[in-house]
Amino acid sequence: MMHALRSLLLICVVLVSVAAAEEPYPTRPVTIINPFPPGGIADLTARPLGAVLERVLKQPVVVVNKAGAAGAVGMQSAAVAKPDGYTLLVAVVSISIIPEVDALFGRKPAYTRDQLVGIARLNADPPILVVNADMPWKTLKELVEDAKKRPGELIYSSSGVYGASHVPMEMFLHAAGLRMRHLPTTGGGPATTAVLGGHAQLWTSPPGVAATHLKAGKLRGLATLGATRLANFPEIPTMKELGYDVEYYLWTGLFAPKNMPAHVLKVLRDATRQAVQDPDFKNAMEKIQTPIAYQDADEFREWWDRDAGLLAGVIKRIGKIETK
Repeated sequence: MMHALRSLLLICVVLVSVAAAEEPYPTRPVTIINPFPPGGIADLTARPLGAVLERVLKQPVVVVNKAGAAGAVGMQSAAVAKPDGYTLLVAVVSISIIPEVDALFGRKPAYTRDQLVGIARLNADPPILVVNADMPWKTLKELVEDAKKRPGELIYSSSGVYGASHVPMEMFLHAAGLRMRHLPTTGGGPATTAVLGGHAQLWTSPPGVAATHLKAGKLRGLATLGATRLANFPEIPTMKELGYDVEYYLWTGLFAPKNMPAHVLKVLRDATRQAVQDPDFKNAMEKIQTPIAYQDADEFREWWDRDAGLLAGVIKRIGKIETK
């Protein structure tokens, strides 16, 4: 009898512990940190995603911009947040680059990839090398020929030193044997503004950021950095077609601090899967000419590991760039 009572008590304790561990989620607003200024691909993806997640989760979902240090400020903020599902992060490929740069300089990392768990990959597009439409170059060949005649004179902008658009530009310059000046900014929006305003002549832009300006004739696309041409811009050749062995993708993913309760992660995975299929999110992505390239957490983790490994090699080749 006593043994039976002990067993019953143990079962009750276990059930109470499980119930406590699986508290209802969500019961209050969820914050998505965007580590870049408004106007870039992270922002253009996060806001429509948040709007749909709000309906799915039945709680407010607020996108907060925490820009700085090419995204490191916002990414670190998310990495050290309480892993309760109420602080998420939308990030681009630079989430893999920043820890490699910290290692390159021998400094304490702002965060590590192991501090974060990927909920889903949302899109993955090769950038487009765009130039101000007032520039004389109609083809990549013309740009390369001109740049070789005056090394160090042309200026390209980016989302920041070692950022998601700096790395592919350095890959191209290395492949083409060119030297240009670098104008780092704080995100995709400011980088585009620099080219439109004549402060820089070119940059490797996410298709979604460049789409409106390409269609308006303010920017001209000379090449894409994917393995194949973009469906929305079939007239723009790839770098590989033009003889440069350069392939690079700008992707956007949704992340959370690691060690989240399993049931919370499941809610977020299911909600995100539902959100990317929602017509409102699909329309928002179509509007910025950015196809959805969804991967759930498990598939995304494997892809992220491979991509990060490739980028680590590129960072080592670029080497140290001292900034003021």
